[in-house]
Amino acid sequence: MDMLHIILNILLPPLTIIFLFLFYPIYLFIKLLNCVRKHLCVENVAGKVVLITGASSGIGEHVAYEYAKKGADLALVARREDRLHIVAETSRKLGSRDVIIIPGDVTKINDCMKFISETISHFGKDANPIMDTNFWGSTNITYYAIPHLRKSKGKIVVIASAAAKIAIPVATIYSASKAALLGFYEALRIELNPDIKVTIVFPGLISTDMTTPEIIKRHGSDFMVSEPVSRCAKAIFQGVCRGEEYVETPSWIKWFFLVKSVCPEVINSIFNYSFLHFIKPYFKRE
Repeated sequence: MDMLHIILNILLPPLTIIFLFLFYPIYLFIKLLNCVRKHLCVENVAGKVVLITGASSGIGEHVAYEYAKKGADLALVARREDRLHIVAETSRKLGSRDVIIIPGDVTKINDCMKFISETISHFGKDANPIMDTNFWGSTNITYYAIPHLRKSKGKIVVIASAAAKIAIPVATIYSASKAALLGFYEALRIELNPDIKVTIVFPGLISTDMTTPEIIKRHGSDFMVSEPVSRCAKAIFQGVCRGEEYVETPSWIKWFFLVKSVCPEVINSIFNYSFLHFIKPYFKRE
């Protein structure tokens, strides 16, 4: 067995390099053709049902507006009922014909069941031949939605984070939770294919009420490059309609993912240096 490992350690590196050298140009060409196809064949969401959790503010709110502009019917979920009424009214003005609000907490099993049952009850099976339901939340709500999504060839959209691929110092638990989310939905995508499509979104730092200058400073930084939440929502909407498996927003963060995959030591060195010279001293001052 040890000899086998020695042989594999010797043979696999050059074989992998040769394989990538021969295969990668073909792969890039196929990927280019697929990209062109996705831009030409964009999904029409008018009249389709979209369930959005976390819809009272931030990314969820602005994604609701993007779907409303295209005429989708909306089921809006969040804990803050007063904010949901405001988002629902704005969505109607933007073009959504039918909007319902369902106050609740995605961390509670009973609430997750309620989100699905009330959406099905209100819109019904005859409201639309295809129910395209997008979920921004946890695995609980996905679990209860899967039977309905199988029947309607629906979609699951999960908001992960750039931290799912590049762990962030001082956000250890957050990074771990997003990495777990990525692993879950990548495995689920394979299990549900071809009945249900899964899109995983990797937002970088987005300008919301959770990323104010005060909160950023609390994490040891005086300045970070953030993207407007409206632009983020538009990128998510367009990516889902094109049938993308992954959406990175802002788009330039995908190059950091590539470097992390090919040369992980580079990213690790940058984070180590930043943590030792900027973040750690800040917390000591605090």
